[in-house]
Amino acid sequence: MSIPERIKTRLNKERPMTTVTLRIPVDVVESLKEIAPQRGFSGYQLLLKAYVSEGLRKDEARYTFGATARLIAALRKRGVPQEVLDEAVKDEAISA
Repeated sequence: MSIPERIKTRLNKERPMTTVTLRIPVDVVESLKEIAPQRGFSGYQLLLKAYVSEGLRKDEARYTFGATARLIAALRKRGVPQEVLDEAVKDEAISA
């Protein structure tokens, strides 16, 4: 099985970056600061990036590359409306 182009791009350390601003509760930031060194991170922002990356990889595996994505593609091919597919994916994510 070949590596999807999206994953190959992520391996490139020279890819473009952007700045994102998030409003996060103070207590969450304090917890991130406590956990970061315990997980081997030098700062809470790196831990936050790691959490985003972990969650994204999990969801991509499920919805972009995995069995769920293949099922959605098969249903779409058989004429199931996109709105119905979107609702089903949302329902499945809530129950997971």
